[in-house]
Amino acid sequence: MKNKMIIRAALSLTLLLTTGIMAQTKRIVLETAHTSMVLTVGSNGRLYQSYLGEKLVTADNNKLPRGKGAYVTGGMDDQLQPAIRVTHTNGNPSLELFYQDHQVKQVDANVSETVIKLKDPQYPVAVELHYQVFAAEDVIKAWTEIHNGESGEITLYDYASSMLHFEAKDYWLTQFHGDWAAEMKMQESKLTSGIKEIDSKLGTRAAMFQSPFFLLSLNKLSDENTGEVLAGSLAWTGNFRFHFELDQSNSLRVISGINPYASAYKLAAGKTFTTPAFIFTYSARGRGQASRNMHAWARLYSVMEGDKPRMILLNNWETTSFKFDEQKLVSILDDVNKIGADLFLLDDGWFGNKYPRSNDKAGLGDWQPTRSKLPNGIGFLIKQAQVKGTKFGIWMEPEMVNPKSELYEKHPDWVLRLPDRPENYQRNQMVLDLANPEVAEFVFNTMDALIGNNPGLAFVKWDCNRFMSNAWSPYLKQDQSNLYVDYVLNLYKVLDRLHKKYPHFPMMLCSGGGSRIDYHALQYFTEFWASDNTDPLERVYMQWGYSYLFPSITVASHVTSWGKQSLKFRTDVAMMGKLGYDIDVSKMTADELAFSKQAVANYKRLSSLVWFGDMYRLVSPYEENRAVLMYVNREKSKGLLFNYNLNVREHETVARVRLQGLDPKKEYKLEEINLAPGAKPVFPDNGKTFSGDFLMKVGLDICSWHLKALTSAVIEISVL
Repeated sequence: MKNKMIIRAALSLTLLLTTGIMAQTKRIVLETAHTSMVLTVGSNGRLYQSYLGEKLVTADNNKLPRGKGAYVTGGMDDQLQPAIRVTHTNGNPSLELFYQDHQVKQVDANVSETVIKLKDPQYPVAVELHYQVFAAEDVIKAWTEIHNGESGEITLYDYASSMLHFEAKDYWLTQFHGDWAAEMKMQESKLTSGIKEIDSKLGTRAAMFQSPFFLLSLNKLSDENTGEVLAGSLAWTGNFRFHFELDQSNSLRVISGINPYASAYKLAAGKTFTTPAFIFTYSARGRGQASRNMHAWARLYSVMEGDKPRMILLNNWETTSFKFDEQKLVSILDDVNKIGADLFLLDDGWFGNKYPRSNDKAGLGDWQPTRSKLPNGIGFLIKQAQVKGTKFGIWMEPEMVNPKSELYEKHPDWVLRLPDRPENYQRNQMVLDLANPEVAEFVFNTMDALIGNNPGLAFVKWDCNRFMSNAWSPYLKQDQSNLYVDYVLNLYKVLDRLHKKYPHFPMMLCSGGGSRIDYHALQYFTEFWASDNTDPLERVYMQWGYSYLFPSITVASHVTSWGKQSLKFRTDVAMMGKLGYDIDVSKMTADELAFSKQAVANYKRLSSLVWFGDMYRLVSPYEENRAVLMYVNREKSKGLLFNYNLNVREHETVARVRLQGLDPKKEYKLEEINLAPGAKPVFPDNGKTFSGDFLMKVGLDICSWHLKALTSAVIEISVL
């Protein structure tokens, strides 16, 4: 034992000497426009996080303390939760990582990537920490690559994407939880000594109960304009875990990554495992700025064509459900033009022949048009749409299968299910085994055939209506520990192949509502379906929650028949996101149709503000019985203000609302839009002009003049 310790010490000393850091420390500085993250190579050869916060003067970096371990390993001298824990080929359950070198690559004028190489002195296991820095957006994207240089398989028990440390008096966590039709409920709590974890073990629909993003406030609970806050999101659509550990000295350790639950990952000799990215931004000016950072970054770097316009679609689901035929769909195509939309989306119920899809009990997996419903196929509907001057899109759920289907009859071995146990169904369906490359190939070929064989198809809604249960892969056989991870990796490979073949093809990311929202998947999707619950009162809260980390251009917000509110209220709520319709247009009155057509015209005229403008949340529905927000373009020449009165109490008084994001020296004219036919503006300052300085310091009396429950106003702000 003594000889082994001497050998190990000699190896460690050799590594320190060869890296040239025995006598002095080395600083690695990551900088955005307003943030610094400083990593330090200690005299012992280990890597530490010395600072994360407001941008530092470079000359002061050398005065920083050493800090905490940047990527702490398990099985050695640290007693808290590690970022990585490994068992080697010989059974040794420890890992020690020393700095080897680092490189900085300038990707372009705004983006740089720093790669820090760490290595175990005893075993040929190496770890690379990647930090991609987006300077103008104040965003850092972190991930890890783990390389197995051993002669045999190693097992990863923990393999985090990121480990961050914070030193503050207090810590406040803002998280988002929910369920089907009740997504994005915001909850805030003060972290206390010990451990708090947010995680998912659902496999698919990972965000159904807990969401893979959070806000962390330092010292005090941040608000929109004050306080230190970190906003973070994991780019992973599978099982995730956020680990918050407050130690005995009041230091906070935050570990983000794949949930290792039932996922001790077997990494073969010579292979490299790449973790998903953890994307974060730090703001010393409140959560509003953190959100605008994430929005700007997402539009440019992580959402499919996030800087391009979107289409307004009309969905048939609420009009027909499963009950439609070719003639009915052709008639709905006329409704697209009646309201001025761009695209018709055919939802569930169009496929299956041996087992026609007339309800949710059959047909999934058999992606051929039902001959009795669509005798001329999808191509006929696409051509009919083109004749009528619109576009055509379609719903798919390619990862799922009904037991009552031809696919299941031919390939029962393609389904996730436990041996010697009854099959488990949700919505009468099961999950295909995407850990099996043959199944992944089937999913790709299905989507490729749909798009490739139907020229003119303009949109796909990709759904996923259940999570994993009884999860066991026939392909993986006795070793199931890679299932949850390989499923997601293969899904991403399918999406990546499709995107490369059809790089501009728009798709909506859906999972029984807002249960699959991550920035890796959004590389391949133009938007996500926020919730199956489209009641506008509920949607105010949901869309408010999504806005903390996702830009409005990604949040599909539809006008439907849910709720008893006026059509105006439903429309005004949907217009704060990516507007769409799922409503029976044929049942609209003449006034309702005229209003909707005008609203769509207004949205098209002003949509660039919602999609690409800076968002300012002014009054939170969590703090008052109203919600107020606005968008402002980069030139500060145009704005759009939304006000929603929610549950109003008798004789309730409300304060004036101070606007944000305007130029104090410019003069702005205010005009209420989205008025019902024949209605007059109720906004008392309608048509008046104010300076940006007045609007931001004195503010507006937006709703005391119209304080009625479930009413709304949209105000256009234009520079003179």
